[in-house]
Amino acid sequence: MDKGVLEARKVSEDDCSCEHTAITQAERESELTDEQATGIAEIFKALGDPTRVKIIYFLLNKELCVHDLGMRIGMEQSAVSHQLRYLRDLHIVKRRKEGKTVYYSLDDEHIEQIFVQTMGHLGHE
Repeated sequence: MDKGVLEARKVSEDDCSCEHTAITQAERESELTDEQATGIAEIFKALGDPTRVKIIYFLLNKELCVHDLGMRIGMEQSAVSHQLRYLRDLHIVKRRKEGKTVYYSLDDEHIEQIFVQTMGHLGHE
């Protein structure tokens, strides 16, 4: 769409009937940056895939290797590894190597909190 058309569609203050409030300096300083918005969107994108949600679910209580995750999810190890790499790149999961076996766990409690809160929201009517 043409940029001029987009600008023409913006609502002006004259078109709005609410009471306008000025943006304070504190609000300006605490505004969401484009980088933060992108990071948040990436996390939600990662959580938007049922396979990755299942992986996170199984890692909530204990670390697991790719084989164990594949058995629980019903997927080939290569497919699970691909999803784990994606989650690892976003710092959602971390890995620990013990000999030839690599164990995965949640990177920190924040992902667990997001997951638990979302499960709670699903149960809310």
